[in-house]
Amino acid sequence: MADVTTGAKVGCGVQAGQVAEGGQVSGQAATQPNELAQDELAQEFVRFSVESGVLRWGEFQTKAGRISPYFFNAGGFDDGAKLGRLAQCYARRIVASGIGFDMLFGPAYKGIPLVAALAVELARLGHNHAFAYNRKEAKAHGEGGTLVGAPLRGRVLIVDDVMSAGTAVRESIGLIRAAGATPHAVAIALDRQECATETGPDGTLHDLPHSAVQYVREQLGLQVCAIARLSDLLDYLQGQHSPEMAGHRERVQAYRARYGVA
Repeated sequence: MADVTTGAKVGCGVQAGQVAEGGQVSGQAATQPNELAQDELAQEFVRFSVESGVLRWGEFQTKAGRISPYFFNAGGFDDGAKLGRLAQCYARRIVASGIGFDMLFGPAYKGIPLVAALAVELARLGHNHAFAYNRKEAKAHGEGGTLVGAPLRGRVLIVDDVMSAGTAVRESIGLIRAAGATPHAVAIALDRQECATETGPDGTLHDLPHSAVQYVREQLGLQVCAIARLSDLLDYLQGQHSPEMAGHRERVQAYRARYGVA
């Protein structure tokens, strides 16, 4: 697969020298991302997720009580090679987005290995960013508190796996602001592109007309970039020609018709 700009083929990776100060890409890709290359990255990421057992097809109940025809579990990137390749995918998408940032933050728990691996990958590319993460329970001894790593400062890029209700992002925003820094953007692996839910006065869940990603963008004012989206999963399934995969594609299409957003 071709890189974001012309150069060697490096899978999900980006080449040293493509990342400029502030987390942006040098040259044209910083302001005019190569859409074809982004689509190729999404397809490679979906294939990688399927091969790793991270993305599975079947029937799975979501937190919202929906029966989803697919399941994405980033915890399945469970060895050094998989985590390293995942970090390359994050780095490439972030670089192509042109988002500027000063440091990285990973919300507990899944965001912790993600932010650490991404920081290593960006440093490998010649762009060293500080990173921090939080713990769920405040520590009463040692350094104390809930934050671990570098002091939060400047524009912070939050790194997580998926965004279903946006709860982890909202909690991260509170922590970042309380530390005097600016929550600036979010990078996720998969945008499910489905409507969020809220609990009504009667305790039942109700569908909202927007997704968690749309809420974070439009209501909270943060930029969001995703390695892949639900539409990319459908593109992948479209290219599979077995009867079994055709059945999965129909079920994913039906799910999107019921719960999907742009």
